[in-house]
Amino acid sequence: MTKPNSISKLSSFALGLMLIVIVSCGNEDPVPSTPDPTPEGGTVSIKDVVSANYKSAVTLTVGTSSITLRSEGVPDHPSPYWGEGNSLFEEQRAGGTLNPGRIATQNYSMTIEIFPTEASSKEATSLGPIGMALNGVPIYNDREGGNVPVDEGVLGSFDRAGAHPGPGNTYHYHTTGDFTGNDNANLIGFLRDGFPIYGRKDVDGSYPSNLDSHGGHAGTTGEFSTAIYHYHASNVAYLNSRFYILKAGSYHGTKGTFTN
Repeated sequence: MTKPNSISKLSSFALGLMLIVIVSCGNEDPVPSTPDPTPEGGTVSIKDVVSANYKSAVTLTVGTSSITLRSEGVPDHPSPYWGEGNSLFEEQRAGGTLNPGRIATQNYSMTIEIFPTEASSKEATSLGPIGMALNGVPIYNDREGGNVPVDEGVLGSFDRAGAHPGPGNTYHYHTTGDFTGNDNANLIGFLRDGFPIYGRKDVDGSYPSNLDSHGGHAGTTGEFSTAIYHYHASNVAYLNSRFYILKAGSYHGTKGTFTN
């Protein structure tokens, strides 16, 4: 026969085990949640920078994976191409000539990926819009009609913004100028592949010496604290002029759409 004090000891032992199990279960670490999937394409989002820096003339529609920017494509700065009588009209810069076009309202729409990524096969930029400046004006490359390089005659038609109108009075930038970015590290806009384009300098005030054949490199900027691929305007005065080409050659990433 079991003695009463033995039963008491067994009961106390069992109760202790139960308490250990209960405490152990209550302090168990939670099962870690599944991390968000890696975004399709790149790993650095441009959404916040786009939203914070495009001017009010540009309407943004943010989707789950892309952003659409809509603009009338007219500048917010002076130009002789406004025509006399407009409050933003100014005379053409000294030594320049005007082409027959003028500034006119357009209906631009550019869609780019929120997480831009490098393309496995680099596509050459072509005639027409290759990006959009922060004020909604299109960015063009270094080519003109007939897909020939901008020559001295075309260069002479640029206003001091490095821009002029094309067919259909489509005002656009080819080069740096007084109102976008020049000898600085200013954000100018985004190209059709979703990557940003800056003036001739890096954020530390130096001229980048490690640009690739597309005119860009990866690194931090004034707007991106995490390194991202970005373009810079050329640091070579084009045809010994006051202008510097914004973008030549191929896209680093896969281009989105740009319609008018």
